[in-house]
Formats: sequence, C-alpha cells, structure tokens
Amino acid sequence: MPVARDIMTASAECIGAEDSVSDAARKLTELGVGALPICGTDDKLKGVLTDRDIIVKVLGKGRDPQQTKAGELAQGEAVTIGADDDADEIFATMARHKVRRLPVIDGHRLVGMVALADVARALPAPQVGDLLEALSTD
Repeated sequence: MPVARDIMTASAECIGAEDSVSDAARKLTELGVGALPICGTDDKLKGVLTDRDIIVKVLGKGRDPQQTKAGELAQGEAVTIGADDDADEIFATMARHKVRRLPVIDGHRLVGMVALADVARALPAPQVGDLLEALSTD
C-alpha cells in the first residue's frame, strides 16, 4: 500500500503566520491550489489556510484581508500525517477530522500536502466512497 510520501504533492509552500490573508489569496491563485500550510516564524506548522477560510472567516465577516494575518485563522494544533503513514491511515485521519487536505511531515519538517484526490487515486473504490461519506456528514 502506498504511503503519504508516494502520493503527496511534494512542493508544498507555506504562507507565513504574519503574512496577510490578501498575500495568501494571491499565493493560492499563483500556485493553483486550494490550501496552504501556515508556518510560524519558528518554522513550525501552525495550521492550514483554505480558500474557503478566506471567504467565510474574512470576507464573509467583513474583515480586511490586508490587515488580517494568516496566523489568525489557524485553529489549534494542525492535523498532519507522517510521510511514512499508509493510505489507510491517511483515510482514517481525514475521516476522523473531516478534512480534505493534510500537511505531510517528516519529523517536524513539512515535506508536502496530500489531498482527497491523491488518496482517492491510491485507495480501492469502496474505501473512497466511505471517505467521501465520512467527510460529507456532520
């Protein structure tokens, strides 16, 4: 069974916790991705910022994206997956935390991102259906 490092996107880039949400939106657009890991000045992962976070938590609440820092949107400890965790563990973590993207870490270092689509390609079809169902329920 493939492990995270086999199916992840290895070129994950961070947005700094002190960078503005406006900068994050530009970076999401430039990279053509829907989420960016948020990294602190200590180079540790603080969370994940999604395009939906920007719309719901910033624009939808009338906050200024130029003044709002990416780190303000990080919620608690980031949910991650280890680089050597297999597709079943990725599946279980996504389902348990109801997330569609996970930062992949090797030790404490961010080495990539794994998305639902990556897992879908690596798992048998019945498991993919189970994952989608788990992520779609409240």
